[in-house]
Amino acid sequence: MSRSLNCVFQPKLQKGKAPEKVVHPYSRKAAYLAREETRLKRKERQKNDKATRLNVIGEKLLWFQGQLDPEKMSYARKDACEIIERYLHRFDSELEQIELMNGIKGRQGRLHGAREAVIKQTIERERAQYEGIGFEIPDILNGKHLKTFRQVVNKVIKWSKLLNRQLIGFMLIFGKTNALFCREWTGDLKKLPNIKLRTVNNKGLDTKSKGTEDNQEAENNKQDEEDDLGNEPDGGTSMSD
Repeated sequence: MSRSLNCVFQPKLQKGKAPEKVVHPYSRKAAYLAREETRLKRKERQKNDKATRLNVIGEKLLWFQGQLDPEKMSYARKDACEIIERYLHRFDSELEQIELMNGIKGRQGRLHGAREAVIKQTIERERAQYEGIGFEIPDILNGKHLKTFRQVVNKVIKWSKLLNRQLIGFMLIFGKTNALFCREWTGDLKKLPNIKLRTVNNKGLDTKSKGTEDNQEAENNKQDEEDDLGNEPDGGTSMSD
């Protein structure tokens, strides 16, 4: 009797977890896992690139807004090039400070070397664009686009939010009625206001005649008329493209 009771009340042995199956490196599952990992990495990289581009565009728009003359209704190409030149020199004071700190006698090693390298690479890239295919700026050569740009950026709210180590960047608000849109905005470039951008380079700027400037002004006026008819002007792109 006692023997049978011992058998009944004996605690059950816990079953151990079965060892995970090793995936064969040449199996279909291994190939699927490799593709999935590559896809996730590509998706994360695209998100980071998008957030970085958004932040750069926002900073550029705010900088150009601060350089505009409120009395001017449109700008000539020469004026736009002068503003771009100032933009390309926006880091001069910071580079001078870095040079002064590193010029102290007896200092070993170079301070802020990484920051200095990033600045110089940025300037070199932007200068190459300006002297080559063209540097992208708000379309201040077109009077109508300039007016829209002023109206939008005058109401800009610059904010940043850290979400999954990504900088969402800035948001543009058209008034109190769109406050809900701003709170729910997720950083999608297609949802930004339709600010027109234009590429400008300095090719042939020194030889540009007064007659050519007048032709440019006439072309801008023609583009204004085309916009009123709902046509997309040549030479301009929008942030939502």
